[in-house]
Amino acid sequence: MYAVRMENITKRFGSVTANEAVDFAAFPGEIHCLLGENGAGKSTLMRILFGLCRADSGLICIDDEPVDISGPRDAISLGIGMVHQHFMLAERLTVEENIIAGCEPSKNGLVDYDGARERILEVSQRYGLTVDPTAVVEDISVGQQQRVEIIKALMRGAKVLILDEPTAVLTPPEVEELFVVMRALRDAGTTIIFITHKLKETMEISDRVTVLRDGRTVGVVNTADATPDSLVEMMVGRSLPIHDSHRVPAKDGIFLQLKDVSVAGKKGSRARLDSVNIAVRGGEILGIAGVDGNGQLELEEVATGLQRPSKGQIIVNGQDVTGSDTRSIRDSGVAYIPSDRLKRGMVDSFSIARNSVLGMHHSAHFSHRGVIKEDVVRRHAENLVDVYDVRSESIDQPIGSLSGGNQQKLVVGRELLRPHSVVVAAQPTRGLDVGATHYIREQILASRNKGKAVLLISAELDEILELSDRIAVIYEGRIVDVRPTSQYTERELGLLMTGQRNGV
Repeated sequence: MYAVRMENITKRFGSVTANEAVDFAAFPGEIHCLLGENGAGKSTLMRILFGLCRADSGLICIDDEPVDISGPRDAISLGIGMVHQHFMLAERLTVEENIIAGCEPSKNGLVDYDGARERILEVSQRYGLTVDPTAVVEDISVGQQQRVEIIKALMRGAKVLILDEPTAVLTPPEVEELFVVMRALRDAGTTIIFITHKLKETMEISDRVTVLRDGRTVGVVNTADATPDSLVEMMVGRSLPIHDSHRVPAKDGIFLQLKDVSVAGKKGSRARLDSVNIAVRGGEILGIAGVDGNGQLELEEVATGLQRPSKGQIIVNGQDVTGSDTRSIRDSGVAYIPSDRLKRGMVDSFSIARNSVLGMHHSAHFSHRGVIKEDVVRRHAENLVDVYDVRSESIDQPIGSLSGGNQQKLVVGRELLRPHSVVVAAQPTRGLDVGATHYIREQILASRNKGKAVLLISAELDEILELSDRIAVIYEGRIVDVRPTSQYTERELGLLMTGQRNGV
């Protein structure tokens, strides 16, 4: 008997087919990974199961009985819960107020907070979901907020729990804690559907895997019979080459240096950056590891001239560029891959050709007396599209019509083709699928191997560990540790990222 069975599920949004005759089934008491690239149809399929949208056709069965799910209330009544990637919590309410919202227990005509608190503690202790029911949500960690969402689903009777990219916002120790909870839930008979595109986590936590590609079911495998390479081939339809591990010796010269750099906080709050000192040599990648919101954005901005530091110096190739604007810093030899390509890396209504020269259009090579040299721009764009494998119909189409991965390839290609000695790469693979992620990482490694200095700011710890020669850990705007990558363990990095040293 299946806990959940979905047959021939088809869902279209206008001319776009999100799911095409998809089959999916999960047994009671198993962790079933729904794996696929971005846009493969994973979230749409689970939104249909949870009643957030309706399939155009197909059958859904719970415990082998056909059901009609027209909304989340139907799903919840059938024992289906969902924890979204972006939590649905009221930050100014307490944990217990969030958990019981909409189904408040009553006693003598009043909300029974004591009874609710007792039930929350009982559920949390049974599954290792430690929370303080009286804490205000905005005051607890992201990992604890996720536990609140899981408890909320369990207290509404969830026998099937959908977790949508649950590790995307967690530190390594929090991921470990989540996996302990997931195993406890599975052992108690709960079916967990785990949506992800991360192969390492899939191999570690799941019992079976269903792979989607381009909105279709590619296959179902027992995790014990799979390998990361076999899953990649199912996801993207081909194997991916192994990263070139060749490393060139770092050069003696420091190409990028931040000396005692600070960025003041607003209205007397703590500094966003506090006396940061980092130096990046040619031929090395310095990775910045940290939980989002600990000064990474400010570091990206001051290093590229988008924000002036309140104190300290920024030196590029021996030249003090402190206070210079972005154009001047880029012209001094800095290539910039921004964390938000839509806001800072491209103009979505402009053509691919126009976007291929953004930030360079003022140079004598691409313009004369303020007039763009169209033939030169077109040749440049055609070469960029070819060299960086940007999939497009024409260089005249708006860049906004491309997939996220192809947009990022164009931004990366534009920056790495311009004259530079330094690369500031901020969240370079955020939101990309496995194929595009692999490609972008290859380009960053190739840049390092050409002797460039790379400052890599990434929330993906796997990416930091895989690419970096040295790692600097940032916490609350301070660099708390810098070492060669080989001297860190993943757990130690996770602890440092949360302000703990030696587990304290």
